Amino acid sequence: MTEKEVEPAVSSSAWLALAIISSLALVTMYGETMVLPAIPNFIKDFGVSYNTASWILSSYLIAGAVMTPIAGKLSDVYGKKKILLIVMMIYSAGILGGGFANSFDTMIFARIAQGVGISMFPIAFGIVRDIFPMKKLAIAQGIFTSTFFGGAVVGLIVGARIISSYGWHATFFSVFPIAIILAAVMAKLIRIPKSEDPGQHHGLDIKGAIALSVTVILFLMGVSYIEEIVRGGMNSLFFFAGSAASVFAFALIEKRTPHPLVDFKVLANKILLPTNVILMIVGVSTFMVYQTIPILIQSPSPLGFGGDAISTANVQLPFMIISLVVSAASGFIVSKVGNFRLTAFGTIICTVGFFGLVAFHSTEFMISAALGIISVGLSFTFVGGFNIILMSSPHKAEGISLGMSVLLILVGQSLGPSVAGMFQQMYTQTIPNVPGVFPSALSYLEIFSTAGILSLVSIVLVVFLRNKVKAQPSYNIES
Repeated sequence: MTEKEVEPAVSSSAWLALAIISSLALVTMYGETMVLPAIPNFIKDFGVSYNTASWILSSYLIAGAVMTPIAGKLSDVYGKKKILLIVMMIYSAGILGGGFANSFDTMIFARIAQGVGISMFPIAFGIVRDIFPMKKLAIAQGIFTSTFFGGAVVGLIVGARIISSYGWHATFFSVFPIAIILAAVMAKLIRIPKSEDPGQHHGLDIKGAIALSVTVILFLMGVSYIEEIVRGGMNSLFFFAGSAASVFAFALIEKRTPHPLVDFKVLANKILLPTNVILMIVGVSTFMVYQTIPILIQSPSPLGFGGDAISTANVQLPFMIISLVVSAASGFIVSKVGNFRLTAFGTIICTVGFFGLVAFHSTEFMISAALGIISVGLSFTFVGGFNIILMSSPHKAEGISLGMSVLLILVGQSLGPSVAGMFQQMYTQTIPNVPGVFPSALSYLEIFSTAGILSLVSIVLVVFLRNKVKAQPSYNIES
């Protein structure tokens, strides 16, 4: 028999399950990306400041960061399919709540519920792993991953037109029935092999999750109020002090619990630590830009381009399309250049893109071109970085290590919008005969420069990482 003949066949039910799960990723990413062009509408309709508006993205990401490890452990205890359906119901309730939101507080509660939906994705990856044989797993995961960026492309194109024609409430209502239908189809058609052991209960680090939430929220509140320091305000310092105390408590909790959210012994690995910091930096910088571009495009001239949701989507579309293409080709690229070099190339390309925004953001085309460069660097960095983490994780701790990385990246991403909102609120300007205040040209320069400087730090960390990798004989730097 040839090797080809003994390859395990993939059942039609497995491909059907992959199609359903991929549709889930497509719809949820559509539901998230459609929010981006609507950020200026939220600021206007809810009458909130720019730094307050950053919580529309940050609250979503914080909820996802906290719930992802919890939902993952619950899925081990009670079954992946059951927990996935419960999370989908919470997400769907959040989508419906967003459609009916008539105040900023209501929207934040809705966004938190939507953020819980982020925890669907690691569970979905686990289901794919359960239903596909190892030799077909890479193909299945590649298909599933590509739908994330596919959903982002659809979200920008369709979402922007719905916002322009019917308002941002309609974008949420457009997602809700599809999410409910997908949940019903999943409940009916997906079958998962009985590989889980219901009797093996893993502890839930609820205290750690609460401490982590308080730490991140207090820190972001400190960032939101940092502009008051120049006027003698002390709120920001109090929030930062509270965050420091909370992170200390979080560290104590994690050291004492048998099932921590963050295993500091694994995290302190000389290769894992700089790699995770690199991925966090990329997340911070990218979400600073996510928060900024819609406001820049839709602010009145001369402080912006006077555009609308559709023009905002057109500017951001190349970013999503290039990310889709590069991610789909990532397996081939990694095999040619190796994980470390791919990560190094990614950080350098990101830095070029961010400083490109610093120098060239006077036209929509220039911004779109810079975003395209950033998307290439972002895709390279994440693909290479995640593979380094998997290859460098201690034996039998790959899942724990990858889960921590996802947690840290989401925490970093939640910081990005708050930093951008801080600069937008610190440097504002009025326009004659136009009501309201808008971020000045200096605010955009500060945001893009900060993202570029952070990317420079990631390059320094890559150099440090190279030295550590070379010093570890078991790790092949070309891998």
